[in-house]
Amino acid sequence: MSKEIHLLNHMHEGLIEAGCDEAGRGPLAGPVFAAAVILPEDFHHPLLNDSKQMTERARNTLREVIEKEAVAFAVEEVSAEEIDTINILNASITGMQRAVLRLDPRPQFLLIDGNRFRPFDSYKYTDYATVVKGDGKYAPIAAASVLAKTYRDELMRKLAAEFPMYGWDRNMGYPTPEHIDAIRRYGMTPYHRKSFHVKELEPSLF
Repeated sequence: MSKEIHLLNHMHEGLIEAGCDEAGRGPLAGPVFAAAVILPEDFHHPLLNDSKQMTERARNTLREVIEKEAVAFAVEEVSAEEIDTINILNASITGMQRAVLRLDPRPQFLLIDGNRFRPFDSYKYTDYATVVKGDGKYAPIAAASVLAKTYRDELMRKLAAEFPMYGWDRNMGYPTPEHIDAIRRYGMTPYHRKSFHVKELEPSLF
């Protein structure tokens, strides 16, 4: 039996806090997805955890619960083309910013997974905290990680139907041997991140 994870619901009691996280920083193909979630103060679900530690079935179950019970949520995607233009770190931050802007009510404090963020014009007076491995510590961040991951996986399965030779329904665009071999054989698609360089794809010097 797996041990139930007890996540914190907030960092500051009495404030409207939104958790923010992203999914898809490491893949060679597809967009990065970011989500922002405001949960009820008393929210609890025994399955909720860092989405990477959950089964696909648990993530899909939690997605329905979060979308039904959240005070507010938003999910944004940043395309491979934009990632190539502004780099993956900026794309992840931009995605989270866009998701936050869609929340109603407006959060008073942001909980950001990771160690990098930046204030932006519309929210320059809103405080935030970056939390390393925050998706395993705070429920709003964990909820955002679940939404970002499930939305991204859903899109990658749709894109896999368009380009089945890359196995995106299995590898979700990550640099698996199967995916790298397919790029070597078939080249890049419009969904590939041209700025991502994989050592296995570099031409031999000999």
